[in-house]
Amino acid sequence: MSAPRILIVDDEADIRSTLREILADEGMEVDVAADAAQARAARARHEPDLVLLDIWMPDTDGITLLREWSNQGRLSCPVVMMSGHGTVETAVEATRLGAFDFIEKPLSLTKVLRVVEKALDAGRRKRTVSRALLPPLVAPVGKSRLMQQLREQIQQIGTRDTTVLFVGENGTGREAFARYLHSVGPRAGQPFVTVAGGSLEDATLLERLHGREEGGVVEPGIYDQARGGTLYLSGLEDFSPAAQKIIAATLDAGSFVRVGSTRPQLLDVRLVSCAQPGLELKHVPEPFRRDLLAHLSLITLKVPPLRDYAEDVPELLRHYVDRLVEEQGLPLRRFGVAAQNRLRNYPWPGNMSELKNLVHRMLLLGGDEEIRLEEIERELAAQLPNDEPLVKQDLLGLPLREAREAFERAYLQQQLLLCNGKVGQLAKRVGMERTHLYRKLRSLGVDFRHGSDD
Repeated sequence: MSAPRILIVDDEADIRSTLREILADEGMEVDVAADAAQARAARARHEPDLVLLDIWMPDTDGITLLREWSNQGRLSCPVVMMSGHGTVETAVEATRLGAFDFIEKPLSLTKVLRVVEKALDAGRRKRTVSRALLPPLVAPVGKSRLMQQLREQIQQIGTRDTTVLFVGENGTGREAFARYLHSVGPRAGQPFVTVAGGSLEDATLLERLHGREEGGVVEPGIYDQARGGTLYLSGLEDFSPAAQKIIAATLDAGSFVRVGSTRPQLLDVRLVSCAQPGLELKHVPEPFRRDLLAHLSLITLKVPPLRDYAEDVPELLRHYVDRLVEEQGLPLRRFGVAAQNRLRNYPWPGNMSELKNLVHRMLLLGGDEEIRLEEIERELAAQLPNDEPLVKQDLLGLPLREAREAFERAYLQQQLLLCNGKVGQLAKRVGMERTHLYRKLRSLGVDFRHGSDD
């Protein structure tokens, strides 16, 4: 186990020096800061396990700094306040903002050590509870062989600090798998920060990623926020060429420089990302940088579409019903056997996201405790028609004639592509007489006029 790291924030040099010596003698790593600006910089470099924070400081007082961290959601470790002339009101305000304890000056070193040990124990217990709760909440649900294999792969590589690329369609739960990977690895107690490619604008790219530092005041960027933890790059295909260039340069160097500074900062994150299948083949806005892709995909894991493990659908339905009832207090409803069987054979073009939304709607709409087949059929029929590939179309929701025509249309369109648009070759390939094939193509609305005959 690594030594706990303590951050001492006090404007009195003697106090900083004394506390540093006694805590170092106890085997702890100690950082010191003379004011709020130095404290922000110290936390940007290393996230502490405990902060000893003086209330009365020249630039920004300790209560204001504590409030700042509280508002930013950065009270991930205990904070013990120190003051030589505190008041009851000050102590109450500090406690309200999340301070763990309050020590009066002049400091009793025996009391300091006792409070430090209590605070560190509390922090350890909190992290232990968080880690114990995390895997059940984010572990992928399903007993199918596909899900078992994916869980086993994630557990195997989770302990290694390698980059991982999750490849899968939208809605397959790629981020849930990334969070599961984070939860089973050595960085589990550290931040998990998500950045979507579409959220980064070229004009503010550098500052968003690298942060800013001026006059000792640090405005953390994305790399700082994820320090020690996992940085999840969501939707690689949406990252602009400028963003790709900046990220690739950072990975090549293993460090970054904040805007306004010249001092390199170590890149201390595990990079996990996701992308659509065939990312490297896409040309919008242009092919993805091969060097960046190589950095991000030391290990590539495929997240399958829901239709590939449809045997898990009944279990997934029960899981999300129970979760929504518990978390949102919605009325309990159960999917009947016929309804479950219908949904097992539904192609789920929206994957897991579509399943979750369906369950949510069924509970919100209310009704009998059993969700019957008729209700599911009405719900699926209400969905707008789409031009999805055949594998994603709900053929079971169509009359036989329409389902057959949809299959024939998709089949002949794909075969025509393989024949480079040549109807003569298509006739041989599918075993149809050419005149009959022309009539079939016209009746199905398949455009063959741009191809050439042979």
